Amino acid sequence: MAADRERRDLREHREREPRGEPARTGPARVRLDQPLAPRRRLWPEYDPDAFGRLSERIARFLGTGRFIVWMTITVVVWIGWNVFAPEAVRFDEYPFIFLTLALSLQASYAAPLILLAQNRQDDRDRVNLEQDRKQNERSIADTEYLSREVAALRTGLGEVATRDWIRSELEDLVRTLEGTPPRAHGDGSRNR
Repeated sequence: MAADRERRDLREHREREPRGEPARTGPARVRLDQPLAPRRRLWPEYDPDAFGRLSERIARFLGTGRFIVWMTITVVVWIGWNVFAPEAVRFDEYPFIFLTLALSLQASYAAPLILLAQNRQDDRDRVNLEQDRKQNERSIADTEYLSREVAALRTGLGEVATRDWIRSELEDLVRTLEGTPPRAHGDGSRNR
């Protein structure tokens, strides 16, 4: 929006200049290397994050037992005052229209604030979910890599002499040296 405004101002300035030589009187030349002076705005500016944090604090308070207790005490005192107090000091007679208005006003502000707080929580949950998903992908990749490494080690170990195979070979060698015939292996192959 600001870029459109700057382009419009530059275009208007160029239209005011006579062709061939720049205007020397009137408003200062527009310089593109310097930002424009801030303009007054009709609407007040606010920090959306600060407003969101405030709405979360209010929504958190509205969801507590303390709020329910204070609201109940306020309503009971309001009704009690307007029923049992002398007529001269009563400010909201029996149908309690002002109390209804106050509670409606409170509810009309509470609902959007609670929705805003829920939207901010949804955004945080979405970011956390994305981070968890990326972490899970990394964990799966690491697990697959380790599985391949373990499989490669098993394949490599299949060709390495094991303790039992060396023991049986040494026993066969000792029997051969003693003159007794070597034992036959169960399936005819060496144990690895």
